[in-house]
Amino acid sequence: MNKTLLIFRHEFRHTIKRTGFIILTLAPPLLALLGIGVYHIVSGITKPPAEVTEIGYVDEAGGFDQCITQGNITLVPFDTTEAATEALISEDIKEYFIIPSDFIATGVIRRYTTQRELNPPGATTEAIKDFISSNLLSGKVPATTVTRVEEPLNFITTTLTATGTVAPQQGGFANLVIPGVFGALLAASLIFSSTYLLQGLGAEKENRLMEILLSSVSPRQLITGKVLGIGTAGLVQVAVWVAATPLLLNLASSSIGGFISTIHIPAGLLALAVVYFVLGYLLFAVLSVGVAAVSSSVREAQTLASIFTLWAIAPF
Repeated sequence: MNKTLLIFRHEFRHTIKRTGFIILTLAPPLLALLGIGVYHIVSGITKPPAEVTEIGYVDEAGGFDQCITQGNITLVPFDTTEAATEALISEDIKEYFIIPSDFIATGVIRRYTTQRELNPPGATTEAIKDFISSNLLSGKVPATTVTRVEEPLNFITTTLTATGTVAPQQGGFANLVIPGVFGALLAASLIFSSTYLLQGLGAEKENRLMEILLSSVSPRQLITGKVLGIGTAGLVQVAVWVAATPLLLNLASSSIGGFISTIHIPAGLLALAVVYFVLGYLLFAVLSVGVAAVSSSVREAQTLASIFTLWAIAPF
């Protein structure tokens, strides 16, 4: 009876029960999930709730009475400059501005505040600009045009080659993050899987168990079962990472945004992760078997194995 399947089952079950294997498999997705949770907690503590700022205005030109809410800024109309000044002094409003009767011709807005500053705050400037634009265009153009005037640009950049064709690789540094993380995880998985194989063969050879095994199973069956069993366990490990990556990336993009929202998983990367693990593992497994065969102890085997395991991280 072919003993390869029995050896395969034993090695697979023994490997997936190892504490180191379980930790390495679950640690990356759990740490990423923990990081997202910590970000939410910290941002909730450090980021105070947005306050609604009231800014007054005096409409001498007439017709500026719509869209008074701009984000966290509320614009309060006043009939006279004196009333607006009194509200500013009593701190009912943070500042006020006057839309003069000749605004259409000059475009000049007079702004008044009690704070010394080099330039108006960006949020205030944007709120006043959107308020003016919305009122000037309201009723004259469709609402979609008003929105486009307030937010005119949404850049989509396409990289071209030297010949003018669309480059096969799009995106900048952000698109290197996921392949880089996967590369590091695959290198770790390859090293651990080949180390398990090396330690198993070295220990069995060192304690003379190998002689008993070879009395009931052929060397080909023994090595094949070990290589496939440990390799399948490593493949399960990679499959967990592959399945968790899109879910964690979507969660981080929707909750954190910013730089993370620009990261996209290149087409075929997840499939390539599996393919490269299989090919890489077969290479390292064969080398590990060879090292274990010529070594008299586990320590000697591990010392010799460090020569080729360093190549797993050489691309970085």
